[in-house]
Amino acid sequence: MSEMKVIELEAFGQLTPKKRPVPVPAAGQVLVRMHAASLNYRDLLMVKGGYGSAAKPPFIPISDGAGQVAAIGAGVTRVLVGDRVVPSFFQGWLSGEPRGDRVSGPLGGPLDGALAEYMLLGEQGVCRFPDHLSYEEAACLPCAGLTAWSAVVSQGNTEPGDIVLTQGSGGVSIFALQFAKLKGCRVIATTSSDEKAARLKALGADHVINYKSETEWGRAARRLAGPLGVDHVVEIGGSGTLAQSVKATRFGGQISLIGVVAGASGEFNVALIVMNNIRLQGVTVGSRDQLQDMIDAIALAKLKPPVDKVFPWDKVEEAMAYMQAGKHFGKVCLKIA
Repeated sequence: MSEMKVIELEAFGQLTPKKRPVPVPAAGQVLVRMHAASLNYRDLLMVKGGYGSAAKPPFIPISDGAGQVAAIGAGVTRVLVGDRVVPSFFQGWLSGEPRGDRVSGPLGGPLDGALAEYMLLGEQGVCRFPDHLSYEEAACLPCAGLTAWSAVVSQGNTEPGDIVLTQGSGGVSIFALQFAKLKGCRVIATTSSDEKAARLKALGADHVINYKSETEWGRAARRLAGPLGVDHVVEIGGSGTLAQSVKATRFGGQISLIGVVAGASGEFNVALIVMNNIRLQGVTVGSRDQLQDMIDAIALAKLKPPVDKVFPWDKVEEAMAYMQAGKHFGKVCLKIA
């Protein structure tokens, strides 16, 4: 097979089916036949040009995917042909601290992402995933899963008995709930409907607040947490929800800022963070070694991320519109046929 199908971001807002030559792996490289991709809020921003000059078209979008090793180059020992793998979001960040040179090339912009029949990757930039996961479930791990893992585990350093607040029922928030429960934490979740509240409780949430009927959900979370407040908030909203997160957080607690779905800029009283000795920690996915640690934990616990809906990959724009509407519970995925 000399050609493969791809979906290319030809210009901001313009996704175009195209054909490209199938890459041939050189020494140290692997060719992965892609089977699934999953959508993140970042992908919406990349397609619309929301990241400004960080990535310029043309490139293949979508950061998260999963596939099977189809061929390997000379000297490859990390994986074998036939292994089921996920690519690491930051191909150059294998371990250690997130220095600028290690995080300069994320997948899905500026580097080509998962909307292709084949991906050519360095052998150090992939990890095998557990047998109990489907390709669609595994495609949720590299970006959404690892961001939540970093927030709760590797950077968050939560301890058994800690109280963790999660926001909504998107992929990162549900992963954060699942990882917090694995760590022995109590979880307070917020959501927009009673139906989603019941599903969050079924996944292990100890308390759920409907933020539409309880607009001061930060104070409600603090009451549920007890006299001190919440130990750790996984903040996905950004400027639109940060004030409520601060109200929920105890003196000396932590807020892990991982998203801006409710706004990237706005007025905020930073004195509240100072006066309450709160640590505000930005989280940008994680390293390849952290991805492997998370995968090992998922394998041991037989954890599965909820997949809300799977679209054919040529319906990616329809899938993005569905995700942006905010009605999903868990992840929205694409099947790459």
